[in-house]
Amino acid sequence: MKKVKLGKSTLECSPIVFGCNVFGWTLGEKASFDMLDQLMDRGISTLDTADVYSRWVDGNVGGESEKIIGKWMKESANRDKVNLITKVGSDMGQGKKDLSETYILKAVEDSLRRLNTDYIDLYLTHWDDDVTKVEETLGAYDKLLQSGKIRAIGACNLSKERLLDSLKAHSSNGLPKYEVFQPEYNLYDRKGFENETMGICEENGLGVICYYALAMGFLTGKYRGEQDKSESTRGEAISKRYMNERGWSILSALDKVAEQYEVSPASVALSWLMHQKAVSAPIASATKTSHLKAFDDAIRLSLTSEDLQFLDKASAY
Repeated sequence: MKKVKLGKSTLECSPIVFGCNVFGWTLGEKASFDMLDQLMDRGISTLDTADVYSRWVDGNVGGESEKIIGKWMKESANRDKVNLITKVGSDMGQGKKDLSETYILKAVEDSLRRLNTDYIDLYLTHWDDDVTKVEETLGAYDKLLQSGKIRAIGACNLSKERLLDSLKAHSSNGLPKYEVFQPEYNLYDRKGFENETMGICEENGLGVICYYALAMGFLTGKYRGEQDKSESTRGEAISKRYMNERGWSILSALDKVAEQYEVSPASVALSWLMHQKAVSAPIASATKTSHLKAFDDAIRLSLTSEDLQFLDKASAY
C-alpha cells in the first residue's frame, strides 16, 4: 500500500491511521490482536494510541492500549513494520494535564515499557496544560529526539495561539518543530480546524491526521434516530451532538454518494477527508474486523469534484 507523506517532513503513514483507543475498552486482548493482524494484512500499519487509553474504563489505570500493542508487536516480532504514534500530557492520575520536562521524561519511559520498544515513531502532545512554557516542552522533546527514544513530534488539540508559539519557539530558539498536527475534523465538525489552525498547518508544512474522522460513528449511518442511541457507549453523546437537521442533511448526502459507488457511508466520509488538500490521513477506529471493508473502499474511492461539492454543500453551516 502506498504511504502518505506527512507535510514537508520525512515522515510517512498509511492512508488511514487506525485509532487504538478501542483496545482495552470495547475490544479485549484477543479481539485487539485479531484487529491488528487484519490491519497489517491490509497494509494499514500506522497505529495511533496514547498513554491515557483507556483510563476512563472502570478498573483501568491507563496504558491498557499501549500494553496490548506492545504485547502484540513482541509476539509478532514486527516492530519494524509498525509506524507507532503515542501521546503524552493527559491526566494519568496526577490530577492535571502536564507537559513539564520532568513529567515528559518520565512518561515516555512508561510508554516505551508498555509498548515493548525502545523508540516511538511519532510522539504527540496530547493536551495543553496552559501552564508550562512551550520552550520547556519542546526542550524535553529535544532530549528525547537526541537520545533516539522518539523519531519526530507533533501535537493534538493545541489552540491557535499555542501552536503558533510552539512554531515560533522552533524558528527562534532552534528547538524541535512539531511536524504533525492532530485536530478534530470530519464532514460534520469543520469550523474548528478550517477557521483556526488549517492555515497554520499549510503555511508551516505540517502533516495533518484528524481524529473523530467518522464523528464518533455518526457518519457510518449507524445512528438514524433516538432509537439507535443504545447501539454504542457513545450513543447519548452522538444524539446530543449530531442528531439534528444538519446531521441528517449530511447523512442523506453520504447515502446518495455511497449508493452511486456501491460503498458504505463511512467509506465516503473517510474518502472526503482523504480528498482534502490540508489532510494527510484520517484516523478511524473499528470494533469489528468486518468494519475494515469501509477502510478498503475509502482508500480506493476516487470522488469527483462534483461529489466533493455536493458533500461540502450538505455539510455547510
